[in-house]
Amino acid sequence: MNRERGPDPRLNAYREDLAAAHLRGEVKASRFAEGVDRLVRASVLPLLRRPEANAPMDTQLLFGETFRVFEEKNGWAWGQSLLDDYVGYVEAKELSPRALTPTHTVAALRTFVYPKPDLKTRPATPLSMNAKVKVGGARGSYSELETGGWVFSAHLAPIGSHVRDFVSVAEEFTGVPYLWGGRDSMGLDCSGLVQMSLERAGIASLRDTDMQEATLGEALPEPIDFTKLARGDLVFWKGHVGIMVDAERMIHANAHHMRVAVERLDIAMSRIARSDAGHVTSIKRLVKR
Repeated sequence: MNRERGPDPRLNAYREDLAAAHLRGEVKASRFAEGVDRLVRASVLPLLRRPEANAPMDTQLLFGETFRVFEEKNGWAWGQSLLDDYVGYVEAKELSPRALTPTHTVAALRTFVYPKPDLKTRPATPLSMNAKVKVGGARGSYSELETGGWVFSAHLAPIGSHVRDFVSVAEEFTGVPYLWGGRDSMGLDCSGLVQMSLERAGIASLRDTDMQEATLGEALPEPIDFTKLARGDLVFWKGHVGIMVDAERMIHANAHHMRVAVERLDIAMSRIARSDAGHVTSIKRLVKR
């Protein structure tokens, strides 16, 4: 945080005319609000920089996540994701006032909510990995959701149940298209891949690359010995991040392949060095070895 410039507006809800109540004394605003928690009821909900349909998308919210609303105006809600504190605008119609304490999360890359516990019924609503649901019952191979519909039970995991190897989660996204601001199984960007994979492993992560570089793991000492890299190491450039699959290869969502791809680190480094991202800025290790 740059104290001279104030708290990071991506992670702190404040504008000149309105700010979150807990920021009173830290920022200047005409008024402050406590905020009201709302449930995301869309499969995936774009969080935009401005209250306009064609505004840049900074990230996405997933079904069952909580969005704290500080203002609702002209069909738009301005607030903050409780998952990672990201601030922005979402369509108010995609939020529900109904409170939900999730019991399960989607563990498969993608699943569907069916109107009946039958795979042949329509329409089937897609849910991405890490979507949150509350299970109220079961019939056969399906779990009934309190918000309505049925999900194949094997695609769910109890809240608090995590995988050991987050890299294996990242590998499930191989081939998924690159999407700036995306963080679901239809499309995601480099930091979205890191955040989604770490969440399945029970590791909290902020959203953007610079935030992740500043807060995740411990930096390998300089000068970096690229012969000593290990599975799970995070390789950072200015505005980009990849996950080491082994000592030589990394997986990353990238605009060169326009998808999630695995490639040799040395090849990626050579190509990225010729772009605005330049050279590797740090390598962070999450697990001490």
